[in-house]
Amino acid sequence: MLSSYAICDDDGLLRCPVCRRVDRPFERAVAYGSYEGALRELVHLLKYNGVRPAANVLGRMLADAVAGLESSFEQSTVLVVPVPLFKGKKRQRGFNQAEVIAQAVLKIRAAARHLQLAEVLVRTRETHSQIGLTSHQRRENLRGAFKVARAQEVTGCEVLLVDDVYTTGTTATECARVLRRAGASKVWVATVARTLKLASKYQEEQGFDEPGFKGSEFQSFNVSGKSAATLEPEHLETLKL
Repeated sequence: MLSSYAICDDDGLLRCPVCRRVDRPFERAVAYGSYEGALRELVHLLKYNGVRPAANVLGRMLADAVAGLESSFEQSTVLVVPVPLFKGKKRQRGFNQAEVIAQAVLKIRAAARHLQLAEVLVRTRETHSQIGLTSHQRRENLRGAFKVARAQEVTGCEVLLVDDVYTTGTTATECARVLRRAGASKVWVATVARTLKLASKYQEEQGFDEPGFKGSEFQSFNVSGKSAATLEPEHLETLKL
């Protein structure tokens, strides 16, 4: 339930006075589509089945979403920073899905020389699954779980934070907060998929919209109004490679 004192800010988001006093750690979050159907299956193929060609397909999708952010970038070079896995989880899986998707984006958008991969964010400890946790528990679970290994590389720079799925935004928020503390001038967030139902429930519990995220922006990258139940032919061809 929203506070009776909630008002719209400049971005059109409804927030109470307390929420409005909290600085948003990232400028804006975009995603390609809804975390369902074929898109969800693709993410699972990569993360849990180790089908690496799926990263190329997801990279093409994420590149479409990133293209919608580029007009907002203010600097000539933007650092692309994948959300990291803990070293034990990465060793077990054999790769970091956010990292290989980010690499695919850079290959696809090779002409966009202003995008530069920077693996400067480190996960310092293992964290519990966020499933079933309250908003407070989610924040506590991730508090202190990330650090910037080389702060001098991000100081004064714009950063594009990349991940596979945006659920409630707790991970993106914590990562962005750490990057800003390390000196990043601005942080943008781009994910392949957005879990609308869980995010909506989280926002209802909080009584306000997730900072920096607008439903209209997310929907604009749901190509041709699809919910990813089908894939474009070029995406299927990429998966065969």
